[in-house]
Amino acid sequence: MYVCGCKNVALSGHVQRTPTLDGTTVHQLTNNSAISQCLSGKVLHLYGDSTIRQWFEYLISAAPDLKKFDLKSRTQTGPFMALNYAKNILVTFRCHAPPIRFGNLPVSQARYIANELDGLVGGENTAIVIGVWSHFSTFPVEVYIRRLLSIRRAVERLLTRAPGTLVIIRTANPKALSLYETLTNSDWFSIQRDKILRTIFKGVNVRFVDAWEMTLAHYLPHNLHPQRPIISNMLNVVLSHICSPAGNFTETKKL
Repeated sequence: MYVCGCKNVALSGHVQRTPTLDGTTVHQLTNNSAISQCLSGKVLHLYGDSTIRQWFEYLISAAPDLKKFDLKSRTQTGPFMALNYAKNILVTFRCHAPPIRFGNLPVSQARYIANELDGLVGGENTAIVIGVWSHFSTFPVEVYIRRLLSIRRAVERLLTRAPGTLVIIRTANPKALSLYETLTNSDWFSIQRDKILRTIFKGVNVRFVDAWEMTLAHYLPHNLHPQRPIISNMLNVVLSHICSPAGNFTETKKL
């Protein structure tokens, strides 16, 4: 699924909507009240690399009522936590375990996503986002396959004990390529892992945010860490999936 970078035409008094390739309606939730309404009573866990950390950073900047709790953690690796007590919202971020190319990661914080998922209760008010790709592109593909199979089994266990849990997978995205990147870590490696990701999670009850297509469709230049308008589009897809089961977009129509 993807949302193009073109300007959407908003109908008077209604939230902007864009259909995706799978038929899901993507609501443009871009301000504090809309995001807070969507996440009200929810727990959102973000697991992955710095492209997922971007989503955490976007949410706390776009929704100031979501207050970041100081865990004295490192800027790159986290873990991070944000709370909105009034709306009963919890958002967390944790980076995946090695292989990673971050400068420093305390051993105590090297957590495998599969282990983290096994420790979750889950349920209808819980949403999980997983984004694992960039740090694996310079390693043998077998390493990536084993990691994804481990995560898939943990997702299946989670959905077995808590079927109402929403699981969202972020795909890879194209990036700006220097000569060095082109020779050692080009988009060719990323697209191979992207195909593997989609194949491994085929048939599992998860949703995808097609970051590859959303980046290609946008007029902004490619970047390992997409610029804010693209991140906003991606979070609109995530939040629309979170809100859709309840069908409650009443307050967002004021956008």
